[in-house]
Amino acid sequence: MKNIWTAVICLLLCWGTVSAQSYVSQVWVSDLGNGKYKNPVLDADYSDPDVCRVGDDYYMTSSSFACIPALQILHSKDMVNWRIIGTAIERLLPEERFSQMQHGNGVWAPSIRYHQGEFYIYYGDPDTGIYMVKSKDPAGKWDNPVLVKAAKGIIDTCPLWDEDGNAYIVHGYAGSRAGLKSILGLIRMTPDGTRAIGESRIIFDGHIGNATIEGPKFYKRDGWYYIFAPAGGVPTGWQTVLRSKNIWGPYEWKIVMAQGNTNINGPHQGAWVDTPDGKEDWFFHFQDKEAYGRVVHLQPMKWVDGWPVIGVDKDGDGCGSPVYSYKKPNVGKTYSIETPAESDEFDSLELGLQWQWQANPKPIWYFCDGGNSLLRLYSYYTENQVNLWDVPNLLLQKFPTEDFTVTTKVSFAPSSKYTGERTGLVVMGADYAVLAMENRADGLILVQNVCRKADKKGKEEENASVKLSDNTLFLRVKVNKDSEKEAICSFSYSVDGKKFISLGENFTAKPGKWIGAKVGLFITRPKAVNDGGWVDIDWFRVTK
Repeated sequence: MKNIWTAVICLLLCWGTVSAQSYVSQVWVSDLGNGKYKNPVLDADYSDPDVCRVGDDYYMTSSSFACIPALQILHSKDMVNWRIIGTAIERLLPEERFSQMQHGNGVWAPSIRYHQGEFYIYYGDPDTGIYMVKSKDPAGKWDNPVLVKAAKGIIDTCPLWDEDGNAYIVHGYAGSRAGLKSILGLIRMTPDGTRAIGESRIIFDGHIGNATIEGPKFYKRDGWYYIFAPAGGVPTGWQTVLRSKNIWGPYEWKIVMAQGNTNINGPHQGAWVDTPDGKEDWFFHFQDKEAYGRVVHLQPMKWVDGWPVIGVDKDGDGCGSPVYSYKKPNVGKTYSIETPAESDEFDSLELGLQWQWQANPKPIWYFCDGGNSLLRLYSYYTENQVNLWDVPNLLLQKFPTEDFTVTTKVSFAPSSKYTGERTGLVVMGADYAVLAMENRADGLILVQNVCRKADKKGKEEENASVKLSDNTLFLRVKVNKDSEKEAICSFSYSVDGKKFISLGENFTAKPGKWIGAKVGLFITRPKAVNDGGWVDIDWFRVTK
């Protein structure tokens, strides 16, 4: 039956008559179905989110660092229900550099804007400078990145086109590259937004009162220039807003949202948007949840005496606290529940938009066999590999929430010419764990291994193993948050998809470099040869 439906879908896609189907997660839905929502609206690592409204459509992007494709684009009609509709960058530049492992580098804190019929995304690469990509269709093809300004240490960029036609970009500084942080700079651009004019000028010093100020977002309202910027650090900070009548300053400032008595730590860095009728204002921000990443919250917002107040201000001091649940934005209509894709039946000729590689991919890594409803991954050799931290061909996706289960059906076909190829399920971070099928001299075995301090060249340690009589298995990892708010992973396997047998020890997931832990698939070979084996992935399912 699955193959019949696959054939039908492929045929309809060829006719161009099928739009993307809505997906509803089994593990996290923000929309409560009663006119209210619960936070986070996205309980996954969409770090440093930015959002813009065009008509009655909302578009979001977020930091992707060195994960490829970069700059995932999400769409919503009501700010609560979101779908991934595309990606803005297929390969990061410079291409040769990002074909190697670049953990934590690449796309930092982007901004998305709509200007004169086109969508623009600006981001700072802390080692290279300010880049811009644009497109008339956010779900379609985006132009190749343009280097707006070559610079080292400039990050977190956001443009503003003024009424007089001039264009500007505000930004932060990465102390690790620039040698100075806690300041914001401003650069004038050509009106088309493709090239910087002159050097940056510091417009705000946050060292006293707003240390580590970064991630600025630029707006203009009622003749005032507003810069929304987080300060105080990722896990512990607050939301500051600056304002001035002159774009170059001086800027006065006010803290407009902080954690207060809530459990929502470090609520800051995001986007101000309004409803299509302009009657309601809302703010997106993130919360850092360690291995679970930086998840996205939605807060009500109002303007009081020319300043925004974000969240609920119970004591009337002009500084709000985040809400756990609230009435949904009044966008004039009610829309169906949907969430970003997680599970994948591999029925398409393209990878699902939820998937990302660890580096610029090679075409020989995979084959989307939509006709047979499977994904084939080919083994790949990485020179000087110490552990999977060094391997670019890991196919990964974000943790979808705090408690979830991943199950995948795999068939391993290792090369008969040599041993040492292996494949399986991986929970990836600075520490990682695998449930892997290995081709050894005495046949196939299944191992559960852990690598601690992978980012420091740590070695994998084998916790348990079992001899296999079949090359097809069902692999599973169950993730649950414990009392210490850590992500505890337990692994199991099955030969029939019904009875699962635990293997190995529980593993505590760790974040990667500026990103949360990820879960996904891998296949490697032990040496450089001209061919190797593969693994066929029948499906990958995220359930409770």
